[in-house]
Amino acid sequence: MRRKGSPFKPTKQQLAGAKGKTVPDVIAPDLRVLFAGINPGLYTAAVGHHFARPGNRFWPALHQSGFTKRLLSSFEERELLLDDLGITNIVAHATAAAAELTKNDFEIGGRILRKKVQRYRPRILAILGVGAYREAFGRPKAAIGEQDEGFCDTRIWVLPNPSGLNANYQLTELVKLFKQLRKAADKCRD
Repeated sequence: MRRKGSPFKPTKQQLAGAKGKTVPDVIAPDLRVLFAGINPGLYTAAVGHHFARPGNRFWPALHQSGFTKRLLSSFEERELLLDDLGITNIVAHATAAAAELTKNDFEIGGRILRKKVQRYRPRILAILGVGAYREAFGRPKAAIGEQDEGFCDTRIWVLPNPSGLNANYQLTELVKLFKQLRKAADKCRD
């Protein structure tokens, strides 16, 4: 079954071939919010668009929290730039599961993400995964929400991973947390 807005569903061979691939950032200078996923999954890498796997709750949470006027599909991700939003990842290469990532992957990814923030200067960096934030930024006690650290005048927020595999947070809870972020981002508008 094809996902709405999806031009194709990747085959098992395409999924296997996606291991290690990257997905281009959706990024521009001076964004309100730059969302940073953990890393691309195989489905996402196979189709070449962020949060593309059916069941991922990023797009519904983004819409229901008021960040977008309508529900976008991953294949419309570039439209986020019109709302001063963007997407990147902490670790660029695709894996079947985030558990395959090493401490070194997170440390290198954290350094690269800091450089992106220095270059593009988003007002808020929203990390989608508290464990990934803890690993990439050496903050073992970090919790969901706005963090007490920031860099390059960029505030940092940590939100739950929106993957459908994350049973700790249902869509209604994700929407509530995304709304808190949106309200903070709206205050950042000039």
